[in-house]
Amino acid sequence: MARPIWTGSISFGLVSIGVEMSTVVRDRSIHFHMLNKEGTCRLRRKLVCPDSGKEYDFGQTSRGIEVGPGEYVLIDQKEIAKIKPEKGRSLEIVQFAAVEEIDPIHYENVYYLRPSKDARKPYKLLTDAMAQSGKIALGKFVMRDKEHLVVIRPVEETLVLHTLHYSDEVEAIDAELIDSMKKIKVSAPELKMAGELIKAMTTELDLAEFKDEFRAQLKVLVDAKVKGKNIKMPTDDQERVAEPKTINLMDALKKSLAAGPAKFNTATHHHRRSA
Repeated sequence: MARPIWTGSISFGLVSIGVEMSTVVRDRSIHFHMLNKEGTCRLRRKLVCPDSGKEYDFGQTSRGIEVGPGEYVLIDQKEIAKIKPEKGRSLEIVQFAAVEEIDPIHYENVYYLRPSKDARKPYKLLTDAMAQSGKIALGKFVMRDKEHLVVIRPVEETLVLHTLHYSDEVEAIDAELIDSMKKIKVSAPELKMAGELIKAMTTELDLAEFKDEFRAQLKVLVDAKVKGKNIKMPTDDQERVAEPKTINLMDALKKSLAAGPAKFNTATHHHRRSA
């Protein structure tokens, strides 16, 4: 069980539900460090003025916000402290909504919400009531000096929390692109053929089948180096992918359907490994 990164309570009307929040996603990426060429010394970054070349310690720094090219407004730590959101242990549900009302583009990070030992009954009540209503909850709480807008949704017998990007953080779709795309005409036969290809490629989804193959190969390489073994890796020629060619759209759709979804998926996975 992951260690809680936040503990508090969900405020549901006058009902208070004690919860512990833990991460859902575990970063399994292999991280590189900057070393000298011999690999005997880990390098560190310095705080250096590009104009004078003078090096500074962290204690000699100040915080500033750029308001123009090369122009900064200094903000004192005490001034920041005065306007920081007040740390609390309450996550207030402000309203309920249908899940389709929120575009997935707003979703940011995801966490599990577990009930505290004495809050299982009200936690169960909220989970079941939300599942029965088919609604999600929108709430706000403060974590790590930031006020987060969140969505809470029931998943099986538990609650999952998603932090959201605020609306002003999400860039609008390019209106010029939308207008230009509306002017492009797709023929009925092309649309029908594309629909048939989608249907042919629609199978039962199992996300566990999708693997980060680059990470797997990198781990093999690292393990082999640790053990002092030499392993054969794909050459550039083996990895090279043919450049896409401009072809007739209907011909491409017909060939894709003729190839069958299994053959198409194999080619897709190979392209992903080679990309």
